Amino acid sequence: MWVGASRTYWRGCWALLAVLILFAPFSARATSLHVNDPLCHAVSSRTLTDQDFSTLAFQCSGTPRGYQEESLWLRADLTDLPEHGNTVALMVRQTRTDRLAVAFVYADGAVHWDHVAQGAFGNHWRAGGQIMFEAPERSAPLTHVMLRFDGLAGHEFLNARLLPREEAAMQSATLAAAVGAALTLLLVGCIYCVSLAVAVRRDYLAWQAGWSATMLLWGAIWSQVHLALFPGLAGSVSAQLATFLACLAVALATLSAVKAVAVDAAPAPLRLTALLLGIGVGLAGVPLAMMRTGELGLLSQILGFVILADLAIVILYLAWAWRRGSVEARDFLAAWGLPMAALAFVHLVDVGHGFWGGGSQLPVLLAAAWQALWLAASATRRFARLRIERDHARAAEAQAQRLARHDPLTGLLNRRGFTDNVAPLLDAASAQAIPVALLLVDVDRFKSINDAFGHEAGDEVLCGIAACLARWEGEACTVARLGGEEFGLLVIGLDGMMLDGFAESVRRAIAECDHGAVLGEHCVTASIGVAEIYPASDFQGLYRLADAALYDAKRAGRNRVRVRRGAACADGTGAAASLAAPMGALG
Repeated sequence: MWVGASRTYWRGCWALLAVLILFAPFSARATSLHVNDPLCHAVSSRTLTDQDFSTLAFQCSGTPRGYQEESLWLRADLTDLPEHGNTVALMVRQTRTDRLAVAFVYADGAVHWDHVAQGAFGNHWRAGGQIMFEAPERSAPLTHVMLRFDGLAGHEFLNARLLPREEAAMQSATLAAAVGAALTLLLVGCIYCVSLAVAVRRDYLAWQAGWSATMLLWGAIWSQVHLALFPGLAGSVSAQLATFLACLAVALATLSAVKAVAVDAAPAPLRLTALLLGIGVGLAGVPLAMMRTGELGLLSQILGFVILADLAIVILYLAWAWRRGSVEARDFLAAWGLPMAALAFVHLVDVGHGFWGGGSQLPVLLAAAWQALWLAASATRRFARLRIERDHARAAEAQAQRLARHDPLTGLLNRRGFTDNVAPLLDAASAQAIPVALLLVDVDRFKSINDAFGHEAGDEVLCGIAACLARWEGEACTVARLGGEEFGLLVIGLDGMMLDGFAESVRRAIAECDHGAVLGEHCVTASIGVAEIYPASDFQGLYRLADAALYDAKRAGRNRVRVRRGAACADGTGAAASLAAPMGALG
């Protein structure tokens, strides 16, 4: 089952990577709108109405200041973009604002306003954390686009794109499919890690499951998928929560990787440094998520470098542990490769409008899904191997125990196994006052069979007799080969004439065994000594009495039964009370 699950995870990983390879991550036809180029900006009081934008003094250079408590206005001149015509859509990726209003300005002076507010995005939200506004079709050409942000957290995080309406719809659908695939794989990985953590009781798998769950929540909130169920969370609340979850995910990932490796597998200072950096990032997420004013852009850049440093320390820690033979470190190191590459890529390359508008968050989400599946699959393979090795060890141990208690030739219990089995039976019989008897069976003149027909023929004879005696094996009778040509039967619940009759039936059955295949017409018989002590004695006392009865049978001419009955002495041994008359001398 685990091997099949591992194959499924690997297929999911390759399918996830194929999404990025087969589809172009950048839109060649999209026009990005950045502050200062080609946008002009202005700052006003929130009390200013949308229609009064003509009174503003726009600046087309410099950086906007003092807008976080006021309104930031952005204006894009579209006179140089005739190819778009009037069928354009504006995709905005910045939801950490109280209100966003968009105006499409036409050459005939017409102005079309549309807006969204915190908790009320309506049907404007799209997967990937975007808000889409469509320009109405008019005969007059579109000349300007105006954006107004009330209470914007930081213009550094703003990303806006103008593109044809059909392409906007196509990119939104593609981005939604990619986000849906990543979230689904994260959900599967989270559930699987939880089940593994419960099944094998490993702490690092629980941390890994927590990380997967956090990334799942972050991906759902960042991409705005949760607005389908909770539309009132649109805006700053979701953006702040996504910031906190992103930092928490880094902390949980660090704890998961460090906990997976044995304490002595890497230097303690390296381990401590990784833990402090990871926990520090997680704690930093709280104030960063709550901030609405201040240098958010600068703080975000600093936090990004701290995260990269944390991941680098973790990779160094895992590499060190891998060199010391840690399998878990090897798996985690391989799993962290793609996320590290994704983080380095988004920090070094500006992908603000790439990946169908998903920006840097989408490759991070896809890398997280890949990492969750890799770790789940590698843990599955590792524990599957351990389980197979454990099963083999248990089977070998069981086989060794069986060989230690059973005779390898006949398959019956040996003396050790017989002694171990009859001890509790004797105790139970003594407590319940049930009669117990021991039959010692010794093959007559067995040495002459070996001398005349060979040891292989002698082994066949012993196996045949063992198979004959095994017919009586059950709850009331335990059969064993005690050594050489001697067998033993412990019988519970038979005494007196019933016991005598049972012993005689055993003697006759042995005499009637067919050994013609190895001995021809030669007949094999056995002498039987029976010990009956009441109440039940210990095995040694019972054996001594049965051995004396067997000696009587041999001395009387073999191929016969002799019974000795006795009473249990105060010390637990049996004392012979009488010697029964022979049951017969047949042959």
